[in-house]
Amino acid sequence: MRRFDADKENRGAAFARALQPATGAAKRPHAPTDAPRYPRKVGGDRTAASRRPHGDAASTHASSYLRGTGAGVYKAASAKSAPQGTKPATAPARAETAESTAKKTWKLSDFEIGKPLGKGKFGNVYLAREKQSKYVVALKVLNKQQLVKSSMEHQLRREIEIQSHLRHKSILRLYGYFYDSKRVYLIIEYAPQGELYKKLMRAGRFTEKQSALYIQEMARALMYMHSKHVIHRDIKPENLLVGFHGELKIADFGWSVHAPSSRRTTLCGTLDYLPPEMIENKPHDENVDVWTLGILMYEFLTGAPPFETENTKETYRRIAHVDLKFPSYVSAEARDLLVKILRHDPQQRIPLERVLQHPWILQHCGGSD
Repeated sequence: MRRFDADKENRGAAFARALQPATGAAKRPHAPTDAPRYPRKVGGDRTAASRRPHGDAASTHASSYLRGTGAGVYKAASAKSAPQGTKPATAPARAETAESTAKKTWKLSDFEIGKPLGKGKFGNVYLAREKQSKYVVALKVLNKQQLVKSSMEHQLRREIEIQSHLRHKSILRLYGYFYDSKRVYLIIEYAPQGELYKKLMRAGRFTEKQSALYIQEMARALMYMHSKHVIHRDIKPENLLVGFHGELKIADFGWSVHAPSSRRTTLCGTLDYLPPEMIENKPHDENVDVWTLGILMYEFLTGAPPFETENTKETYRRIAHVDLKFPSYVSAEARDLLVKILRHDPQQRIPLERVLQHPWILQHCGGSD
């Protein structure tokens, strides 16, 4: 098993080389697929249109912010031991800068592999423990041949480049990666309580207080991402995990993009969460994440996205007209915030800073961190 050293090899060339399967299979035209993740559904089936990913992967944008990503950015030695079945140690580099984080190369034998946590089209996610530090992580194991056949190399590369540079308590850490002849391994933060979507399906809907706490966390995390010129573009319950203390962790950065100065045109994300500017084929910016925050808030409060229908065309129509309807149990304060977020014109959507100061958030969360 070959170790990858980003200090010795050109990052771009090495990553392209890493994704070449041993069989040398040729690329095939892209077919939209679900990115690997924890299991998406629990309970009854949703409508076919409601959770469909859309669009092609946008090209990766090189920048000084993204340079230097690669294998082994992980400082397990600084973490407290976290044996399986116990509270995971605090993320080792949470309070550290990227410059101070030690770099290490990895191989599969460095980890003890535990139970499977999830299954996806390109591979599986396992609980794992780094042998030396006893630090518990999740190990995402991806099949190279499947990635190449589905033309998902750019999406994986973007996920690694962006997610490994983000440092926020509500963003799932990507500590590093390594590979062998058949697979790519991502070393990611372990979120013990799993996928928020399952929690929502079990509950049916969340209380207004719980919803407000989650939206407050999300708004702060998105503000941080936008300050780093990162747009997620696929915020939804399936892409949110829950940490040991019940805190949210934004995951799955496959559709995210680093766009410091340009507006994007790629149609991507999940149908029910698409903003009007995307379905109308207009350029978009970080305000797409503000829109999806509103859709997320509505789904927290009611158990379903606001524009969900059995028919794709009708869903598009409702999004384009912002055909927003509220159940009677949604409070006036919550409705007011949703109306201010879910505006057709992206520039008219309430800024994230003002979301945090909205009476609905303050009523349930106060002004504390």
